[in-house]
Amino acid sequence: MTFWSSCVIRVGSIALAALAFPGMTVAEQRPELTGIWTNVSATPLSRPAGVDRLVLTAQQADNVVKGLPVYGIPRDALEAEKSGVSEDEAPDAGSEDFGVRAYNAFWMDPGDSLALVKGEFRSSYIVEPDNGQIPRRPQTARDRQGPSRYLTGVGSADGPEALPISERCLIGFGNTGGPGMLSVMYNNNYQIVQTDDHVMILVEMVHDARIIPTFGSEKQARANHRPDAIKPWLGDSVGWYEDGALMVETINLHPLQARSSSIPITENGRILERFERYSDSEIFYSFTVEDDALYTKPWTAELSFHATRGPIYEYACHEGNYAMENMLRGARLEESRTSN
Repeated sequence: MTFWSSCVIRVGSIALAALAFPGMTVAEQRPELTGIWTNVSATPLSRPAGVDRLVLTAQQADNVVKGLPVYGIPRDALEAEKSGVSEDEAPDAGSEDFGVRAYNAFWMDPGDSLALVKGEFRSSYIVEPDNGQIPRRPQTARDRQGPSRYLTGVGSADGPEALPISERCLIGFGNTGGPGMLSVMYNNNYQIVQTDDHVMILVEMVHDARIIPTFGSEKQARANHRPDAIKPWLGDSVGWYEDGALMVETINLHPLQARSSSIPITENGRILERFERYSDSEIFYSFTVEDDALYTKPWTAELSFHATRGPIYEYACHEGNYAMENMLRGARLEESRTSN
């Protein structure tokens, strides 16, 4: 394709987009998303047991947060650890916080309030179905790899491939990078950069970067998905602007990511994300998950990204990943002792 034919296609796609919404210019269709944002909150993806409503008062939200564990650890236990041990002290040998979990409490920053979305405290990210639960098919519920290794320290160390992808620093854990970008244990910051034909989302956790090409229409975007044989980390994402929002469709999630993701999809599923500027300091974000193989019906989640101060510092996960090397070395040492 020549330079000039490429320009003709680009101009044509912009013109088609303008015709699709005659009351809006191309500039009006595109929300300004560039900036540094955070989605930190204590809100879980699914509604907690005993909570029967999506929107809570400030007092109700505070009560819910106090009862929510952080990756299976009671929140009051974490607070006690933070207040009871100084930065210069180590935990007692054999204690719960001594080498059992991947991090001690000092490093955790999961947020101390529920998500504030358009001025409302939300008890779950899921808004549809109304019960706030993922409508998983029963036979698929046990297939997902959960965070048990983090809580117990028990897991295979046969080789690097036996460790979870987050411990191998391949991508961030807990769906922080998406599709379906969720708040996690710490480092819940993002930098969004828009150009004329791409949106880049830099994820602080593990320094992931989503690079999403954007097109003049939904039809054109979908026509530019990669071949199905290509299943990249964070999935194959394409975007377009519609009614003042950025729409992003993702398919073909990497199989290893799908196994550990809280939002898995199969080769026939898709995740449709929507980014809309709600105010000068808030991006309203929602995503809908569709996959008949895993779910009984589509489901939708909502949250917000709030403006925050930068810069975002590099998360040098690979460079500092001494834990994986030491776990493998320890496993080989243990094997040599038992074989003698």
